[in-house]
Parts: sequence; C-alpha cells; structure tokens
Amino acid sequence: MDDFLAARSQMAMSLGFHIIFSCVGMVMPFLMAFAHWKYLKTNNEVYKGLTKAWSKGVAILFATGAVSGTMLSFELGLLWPQFMKHAGPIFGMPFSLEGTAFFIEAIAIGFFLYGWDRFNKWFHWFCGFLVGLSGLASGILVVAANAWMNSPAGFDYVDGQYLNIDPIKAMFNEAWFPQALHMTVAAFCATGFAVAGVHAYLIIRKKNVEFHTKAFRIAAGFALIGAFGAPLSGDIAAKSVAKRQPIKLAAMEAHFETEKGASFVIGGIPDEKKEEIKYAVKVPKVLSFLVANDFNAEVKGLKDFPKDEWPPIAVVHYAFQIMIFFGVVMIIIGMVYLYAFFFKKEWLNKNWLLKTFLYATPFGYIALEAGWTVTEVGRQPWIIYGIMRTVDAVTPMPGIQYSFYFFTAIFVSLSLIIVFLLRRQIQMVPRLYDPTDAQFHPKNKKL
Repeated sequence: MDDFLAARSQMAMSLGFHIIFSCVGMVMPFLMAFAHWKYLKTNNEVYKGLTKAWSKGVAILFATGAVSGTMLSFELGLLWPQFMKHAGPIFGMPFSLEGTAFFIEAIAIGFFLYGWDRFNKWFHWFCGFLVGLSGLASGILVVAANAWMNSPAGFDYVDGQYLNIDPIKAMFNEAWFPQALHMTVAAFCATGFAVAGVHAYLIIRKKNVEFHTKAFRIAAGFALIGAFGAPLSGDIAAKSVAKRQPIKLAAMEAHFETEKGASFVIGGIPDEKKEEIKYAVKVPKVLSFLVANDFNAEVKGLKDFPKDEWPPIAVVHYAFQIMIFFGVVMIIIGMVYLYAFFFKKEWLNKNWLLKTFLYATPFGYIALEAGWTVTEVGRQPWIIYGIMRTVDAVTPMPGIQYSFYFFTAIFVSLSLIIVFLLRRQIQMVPRLYDPTDAQFHPKNKKL
C-alpha cells in the first residue's frame, strides 16, 4: 500500500466510524429529552426509567465521539499538512465554534446525568435538551467545514496564494446549508431506525414489553421524520451539486453524454472505457427535472470534463444507488407504520411489523455511509474543489500504512467496547430502569 492510498484509507476508515458516533450524538439526546418530557407531563415512571437508560447510552457515545473526533482532528494535520497549511486559516472558524459547542454539550450532559432531584425539574429537562442542541450544532459546524471543501469560498486564489481571507463567508459557503440539512435529516433517520430496531427485537423477545414499546414508538416517530424529510433535503442537495459540481452529479448518475431531457438512471454497471452504462433502467427526462425543475433542461455529461478530473465513476454511482435504495425502503416502512398507527392499531403489536423494523436497524447507517461516500469520493481528485488536488496535500512522511493499521485497530476496539457497554445497559433494564419489572428495586435507582 503506497502512502497516498494509506492516507486516504485512514481518513475514510476514521470518518466511516466517526460519522456513526456523531450522528448518534446528534439525535439520541433529543429522544432522551422527549422521553423526559413525557415523564414530566404524565408522571409515568416508565418514561423516567427510559430517560435514564437512554441518558447512559448518550454518555457512552458522547465519550466515544469525543475520542474519535479528537483523533480525526490530529489526522487532518498529520496526513494532510499542505491542506491544513492553506485551508486552516480559512475554514478554522467552524472548527473553533464546534469546540465551543462541544464544551457546552459536555457541561450540559454532566448537569443532566447528576441533576436528578437536585435541579428544578424543567431546568433539568432543559439541560438534556441542550445536550441535543449543542450536539446538533457541533455536527452542523463540522459539515460546514466539509462543505467548504466542496464549495471553497471566502478567499481569493491568486498565483498560488490565498488572499483576502473572509472566515464568515468561508463558513457560510454555498454548500453548507444543503449539506447540513441533508446530514441532519439523515442522522435522525438512521439513529431513529437503529434505536427502534433494537427495541423491536426486545419486544419480540418479550423482554420488558411496556418499557421497550414506549421506547420503540418514540424512536420510530423520529425515524419517520428523517425518512420523510430525506427526499426533500436530498432534492435541495442534488440541485446544489448540479450547480456547483456538475461532474459529481454526472458521476452519481454515470451520465456520460451531455443532453437535454436527461434520464434518471436506476441501477446499471458503468463502463468507463466505453463511456457508457449497461443494464440500467432509465426514466426519461426525470434527471433534468430533478436538477432544474424543467423536463427539458440540459444536464452536462462526463465527456464535457477532462478525464483527469473524473472521480471514480463506479464507486460514486454504486454508492448513490445504495443510498437511494435504502432511503426508499425506509420511506415505505414509514408509510406502513403510519397507516398502522392511524388506521390499523392492531398491526402495531404484530411481530411482522416489529421484525420489519428489526431488519431495518442498519438501513439508515448504510444509506448514510453511502451518502458520505458520494460526497467525498465524488469530489476527487480534489481535496479543495478546483483549487488543490488531494495528491498534492498528502504528507511526505513515509510509513503511513502502519498508522492506518494502528488507527484501524483503535476504532475496531472502540466499537467493540461500545457494543459491550450498550449491551450491558440493555441487560440492566429490569434492575435499574423498568419500575414494572419484578427485579426492579428502589435501591438500584441510585446506581
């Protein structure tokens, strides 16, 4: 493995793990705060236990996200020094603000975990809600920095120099809102389905059914918000990509020829040598409508761009197709659940519906990882789109493959530790969190 490939592989692996930790950190506090609100409104002790159970999960994943995020910050400087040398002063502001949001989140989660029966009940609830707000802000600020890489702004590039730097303009670049919106919606969808799937499994196993049913319905509600919001946010993001990075859009669709009334491609196998896509289902004129609200709009093809600026077509296209497929599946599941909720209440307790959510547990994160693959691989060969190539930003230090192996071992270890700790939390539900269970004892509530 050469150093350039090793550096890219290490960043891909680190981001692949961290994106899951960060999305859970953005969304789980809102589930926790909603359960807490339900407890304050109904005085139902089951909701209190659910809030406490989820809060411990939030704490575990917060700590893990802090570790993986810190590692990523160091990796940017160690693996891509030329990039940070020029880009750091320009897009450093969102990273600085993200640090502030992180500290607020840390303080708020401490207040929430240790504030039971010590604070005013609504101030205590607000602390939990603030954990969600600050986590969401952290995610959006990091995405703003990534969006700058796709849509560089806030400076003048003259003779290889970065002049007239404007950090505010850099942070609020053209890509930040579409990317931040789509990322936020996707995080709610992925985390909602994952949490709902875990609780659905426990309901099927007849474990603390009332407790897990309440948890399942809260998580499913958040999952549906994300699932139904994803097409809207995705449409905004796709239109933005078509305007700023037409070559990325062409790669997403394996669209080689510039044409009016371009077809939307479903499936297919791209052939870069013959510059065509095989075995695809093409829906006439839909791509033109999606990118410009005009069925006859012109969509640029890959042949309009130099080949040395093409991203890896197959990777981008397959990742886009995976994202679309799982997104559509989750929308269908959401529609079935809504129909059951409003018209067929008896379905809500059926094993087949619960198993559907169980099987869908990883779907949101698969779609999320695929979407980030489209975003990052679709920008290649640029690390700063149109300004700096990725190969020019990598460190000259040799032996990067060993760093890749080491960091991979760390992230795998972190993941195993998280699985162990969360599994332990689930096993402790009867003793610590579910007041309707015979094993529950008031002394355990202090643990």
